[in-house]
Amino acid sequence: METLSSWKSFGGTLSVHQHDSALCQCPMQFAVYTPPQAANGPVPVLWYLSGLTCNWSNVMEKSGLQRAAARLGLMVIAPDTSPRGDAVPNDEAYDLGQGAGFYLSATQSPWSTHFHMDRYITEELSEQVMANFPADAGRQGITGHSMGGHGALTLHLKHPDRFTTVSAFSPIAAPMDVPWGEKAFSTYLGDERSTWEQYDARALVLKQPSKASILIDTGDADPFLDEQLRPQLFIDACQQSGQTLNYRMQPGYDHSYWFIASMMEEHLEHHAAGLG
Repeated sequence: METLSSWKSFGGTLSVHQHDSALCQCPMQFAVYTPPQAANGPVPVLWYLSGLTCNWSNVMEKSGLQRAAARLGLMVIAPDTSPRGDAVPNDEAYDLGQGAGFYLSATQSPWSTHFHMDRYITEELSEQVMANFPADAGRQGITGHSMGGHGALTLHLKHPDRFTTVSAFSPIAAPMDVPWGEKAFSTYLGDERSTWEQYDARALVLKQPSKASILIDTGDADPFLDEQLRPQLFIDACQQSGQTLNYRMQPGYDHSYWFIASMMEEHLEHHAAGLG
């Protein structure tokens, strides 16, 4: 693992790192905010998964999370959203290919060689983090925005004993039934819809609700609300399965990082309370 950059921030450290990924078969970058409390021992970890077109920099530079993370003693990990590089398949559209990994393991060519973002996070990157940072493996939460909100919900529901707290900003929570998800799933996974269910939060929560209280914020001025997010599908699934959910529709907010920055502190507090 190579450290590319490091800055002091609110008594802690924001650092950017690169390592060679065997799963993604390319160099991968990620960022870590290490709070000042880590000087005294391992601290709880919050994984933040970004949305379409993003990388580690969006949340670390635009959300203002460092102040609250330092106060609460939370380490925040920001992976990239996909494998990248000249040898990695890509698409001209913003919602497919590099920058649009959808936190799944592709089975279709040519994507299946590189696109394994769910396993990359839960296996390879987790090993890097636990080996190189003062992270408490027994206290981990997960959150994310849009495509990353989809990733956070699905990874929590599949690994509830690892990611014991969960939240999301404007998640694609029913990707099987919206254009973004249908396009990505059919391309990465093929046309058999039954194989898509393992990456659909609504389908997962109906089968295996968790003991966590899920916090979700979405803006009612989000331009993607009715076509791509369709929150009521996930709300109904949680009610049907008995999943505890606090889904807050925020008046006047959109899909941007201005919205995320406005709600970030409350999400960090949600995770800090659950992780101890």
